[in-house]
Amino acid sequence: MSTAGRDWDEGNPERLYVITRGRSGLPEHTTFDLVTLVVSRSEPTPMMQPEHAAILRICGSPLSVAEISAYLRLPASVVTVLLADLLVEGRIEARAPIPKASLPDRALLEAVIHGLQKL
Repeated sequence: MSTAGRDWDEGNPERLYVITRGRSGLPEHTTFDLVTLVVSRSEPTPMMQPEHAAILRICGSPLSVAEISAYLRLPASVVTVLLADLLVEGRIEARAPIPKASLPDRALLEAVIHGLQKL
């Protein structure tokens, strides 16, 4: 059966291969995880790959890699390859999320409370 007239399935591995231009890894200097926040630094151009343009459009305010993956309905591994392209071109800014404040050790707090009670 010929595949010429068949529509591409969203999850078709061949489609994902085309989107990433056959790449599966990230450059060594680039690291993304699911909670990395991404924000656009430029507008999409008419000749841009549709997935790149979609990322730039939806990232007007910071979004995580997981959120971008969900909005585009693409695997996170594919999204990270696309984000790496945009990062190299200077079209996005990526940063780690603000970490939660670390709580002091419970034993330390108890020692301070006991010290204050003895005063």
